Amino acid sequence: MGVLVLMALWELWAPRRQPSIPRRRRWPSNLGIVALNTMVVRLAFPTAAVGVALLAEARGWGLLSLLNAPPWVLVALAVVLLDLAIYLQHVLFHAVPAFWRLHRMHHADLDLDVTTGLRFHPLEILLSLAIKLGIVVALGAPAEAVLIFEVLLNATSMFNHGNVRLLLRLDRALRWLVVTPDMHRIHHSILPRETNSNFGFNLPWWDRLFGTYRAEPQGGHEAMTIGIEQFRSSRDLRLDRMLLQPFHDDDRSYPLGRREPAA
Repeated sequence: MGVLVLMALWELWAPRRQPSIPRRRRWPSNLGIVALNTMVVRLAFPTAAVGVALLAEARGWGLLSLLNAPPWVLVALAVVLLDLAIYLQHVLFHAVPAFWRLHRMHHADLDLDVTTGLRFHPLEILLSLAIKLGIVVALGAPAEAVLIFEVLLNATSMFNHGNVRLLLRLDRALRWLVVTPDMHRIHHSILPRETNSNFGFNLPWWDRLFGTYRAEPQGGHEAMTIGIEQFRSSRDLRLDRMLLQPFHDDDRSYPLGRREPAA
């Protein structure tokens, strides 16, 4: 909540782009999704990832339990590996049609701001959490690492979706340490070759390493169109329409799994 409030104030003080849709049209549904997802996760997985990490640690499960390394090394390694796993999951959600049906609700927002960083379909949240729990067990990630990663992932997701202005020099420097708003905004472009780039949420290294990094949008940040080709009417911003998006059979116009070479 603290990061959400700070980012919202920053967006008011120094916006990167002028919103094309008033916040009063977008925020009720986006924040409604946040409230719904919170209830779903608490009911379905009351212990969540940290509880599973404690269980795996107690039972000696996972690859990291085989390493004879100081605890701080295991924590740092687990945080980096969890971030890599989330990057790969994100790519998968763009490449597999069934997963894209869930994930495209996140991309269907017609503007990009801090609330977009929390706008995910409840079914995607459940699927992502199930995958994350499996990864935590397979790694044997320490509970401290899982807690740190969860905090970082939520905070950086709100940060890099923020409609905030950074000095260009600062942005270029930060891109070596964390995914910045200008870097991630490209991922929300309506152009498929840009949508299929800059998949990172937290650490920016994976996009550079795997060739999915794109430095700038073709049309520039102020002029670029946010969203996808479908669901561009104002009524698609309603909460009920957002929840029904995965069940609309109209995703064939999106070139799933195809990525043009990054610039």
